[in-house]
Amino acid sequence: MLAAVAAAVWAVVGNWAEVSDAMSRLSWWQVALSLTVSIVFVWLTMLAWRVILNDAGDPVPGASARRIFFVSQVAKYLPGGVWNFVAAAEMGTDFNISRRRSVTVLLMSMLVSVLTGLAVASIALLFGPANLIEKYWWVLLVIPALLVVLYPPVLNTVVHRGLTFLKRDGIEKPFSGRAIATAAFWSTGSWILAGGQVWLILTGLGNEATVETYLLTAGGYALAWVVGFLVFFIPAGVGVREVVLAASLAGLVPAGDVVVVVLLSRILFTVADLLLGLGASFSIRRDAKGAL
Repeated sequence: MLAAVAAAVWAVVGNWAEVSDAMSRLSWWQVALSLTVSIVFVWLTMLAWRVILNDAGDPVPGASARRIFFVSQVAKYLPGGVWNFVAAAEMGTDFNISRRRSVTVLLMSMLVSVLTGLAVASIALLFGPANLIEKYWWVLLVIPALLVVLYPPVLNTVVHRGLTFLKRDGIEKPFSGRAIATAAFWSTGSWILAGGQVWLILTGLGNEATVETYLLTAGGYALAWVVGFLVFFIPAGVGVREVVLAASLAGLVPAGDVVVVVLLSRILFTVADLLLGLGASFSIRRDAKGAL
């Protein structure tokens, strides 16, 4: 985190003239709207996860599912890349959800996010800067592998054998194609909104509000997220996603605007995670006190 902050500060200082001018063009309502879009993005991600969670066992009430997801997502900012799994597994036991189900479902939802993210990211790879596909072409190789893995007969076999290898019981119910497709629908919607957040910041800085610009920002953010996810040893893709998003927008907007977009986009998504996570945590504590 310190290295990422230092890199961000260096980028701001190195382009201070452009950044200060660009920041003066942002209004408070544009930032507020971008934050709202960020919150809805996280919410749609939760809906995709909840579909798979309910498909793997007894249905979980909406309020309980939201609390588990939003609180556990804050843990992804810790080093190691596994703490959101640990948090979801431990919180799930309070709602009669087995640890193996929590971990398996969260992994499946992430795979769906990666697959749909890659589909959106292909826009940036095909129509973005020429050097982008030269550097990140390898991420497209993940698409056919995920299509095979997420095919229900294959998916259920892999999950069963994996849990057997770990000497754990299987999940309550096999995954269905309908649930995977529904989760992919919500996940795709989240990528559309993520692109909208970046697009709002870009247009707020005075860049041209065109469909072409939106498609590139949506594809660029999805590509940045996927690469950050694959580089799993860095907490929440800190630093990596910023580099990829900046590379996707290179040539589209001035250098100073790219710095502002990258930094502000990252901050708003982090704030959205924190607001939803803290809100869910407070609601859990409030209900716990009320039960005493």
